[in-house]
Amino acid sequence: MKKWICVLGLVGVVALMSGCYTMPNAPVMAPIVVDEKGPVAGFSNDTAATKVGKAEAEGILIFATGDASIQAAANNGGISEIHHVDSEVLNVLGIYSRNQTIVYGE
Repeated sequence: MKKWICVLGLVGVVALMSGCYTMPNAPVMAPIVVDEKGPVAGFSNDTAATKVGKAEAEGILIFATGDASIQAAANNGGISEIHHVDSEVLNVLGIYSRNQTIVYGE
């Protein structure tokens, strides 16, 4: 019985250390808390950034839901021409995570 507990504990540690619980698009990783904002894309056009649209996806342990796509954020903000896109990532110990996409445009 002790052998199985040790094996399961080792598998858990390897899974956590492998980075499989972290957000893939965070520019910098941290083992405890990731709370970052960063760019996703910018466009060189004559579009002004007068409107803002946001979309997000959240996860708790093994359950995740939401639509953090650029299209969803643009629709939420009533944006038809995109100026630039930013992202906000929050991850706490791999237990809770949130990815928010922010679209600017007109």
